[in-house]
Amino acid sequence: MPDPSPLLIGFIILVALLFDFTNGFHDSANAISTVVSTKVLAPGQAVAFAAFFNFVAAFGFGVAVASTISKILTLERIPAEIIPFIVLSALAGAISWNLITWYFGLPTSSSHALIGGLAGAGIAAGGIAAIKIATIEVVVLFMVLSPLIGCACGFLFMVLVLRASAETHRSVAEGHFRRLQIFSAASYSFSHGTNDAQKTMGIITPLLFSLGYFGAGVDPSHLPVPFWVILLAHAAIAAGTLAGGWRIVRTMGYNITRLRPAHGFAAETAGAATIIGASLAGIPVSTTHVISSSILGVGLTKGAGSVRWSVARSIVIAWILTIPISALIGFVAFSLLRFVL
Repeated sequence: MPDPSPLLIGFIILVALLFDFTNGFHDSANAISTVVSTKVLAPGQAVAFAAFFNFVAAFGFGVAVASTISKILTLERIPAEIIPFIVLSALAGAISWNLITWYFGLPTSSSHALIGGLAGAGIAAGGIAAIKIATIEVVVLFMVLSPLIGCACGFLFMVLVLRASAETHRSVAEGHFRRLQIFSAASYSFSHGTNDAQKTMGIITPLLFSLGYFGAGVDPSHLPVPFWVILLAHAAIAAGTLAGGWRIVRTMGYNITRLRPAHGFAAETAGAATIIGASLAGIPVSTTHVISSSILGVGLTKGAGSVRWSVARSIVIAWILTIPISALIGFVAFSLLRFVL
């Protein structure tokens, strides 16, 4: 493959930011579905509100998740000149899966799509040795654990909410929870930006480092993230959120279970707590999985019959397929690039 030119590097960074945009576009439902479905905020207000907190998350909890993403590839074992093509192929896999699942209204994980794309492209470039299995194992482990944690937190928090408001007249309680949901939605949007924007940072940073644009003498396993990369990643995800993803809002806010403000408050609070905890630990969880399972947990307090299990089943199947299919697309994309170039 030819040595990448600065123009190509700039193009790849733009594609990475496009992925971040589609992440916000695809995952805007995570942040706004509950406040829209409970009519606490109008759709236009909700997307602007979520986008604002997506951006200010740039000044939140550091870049531990970006550090984890940057460790998926074994940089020391891959020639520097092919890393841009691996990144481009990974982005092709992630963006393709985002658009496919957006079209069908399925709330899948942009994060797992990116990780799958990186793994597939990395294997196409250098075999299994090109990726760090330990990092992939952590991702897969929390692919299973984070929805379970989100569901349990949603259920338990909703139980606490019901007990705390048991003696309050329903209309009065609804008024309180409508106001509280503003704060829970802000917390969730902030947590969404904190975790998801870092995934794009985690691929731009090793790309620039591998080609010598910064970080001379730095340990590849502890790469610093340039501040301009942080700002661009958060701006892109906020812009995507502003664009909205109404197909998925319908699934998240209406089709899993019917929500009232108390349910929305409980789901958002449980989801935000789960994601912020993961961000502090540097674990790239799926914000989509967490909020979907939190909504499911909240719905279970009304009885299993209140949950539309056929919708939940379709979502879970899409979750399972995300990493394998995006990895396959990433693998094929790199193989085609290698053949053409």
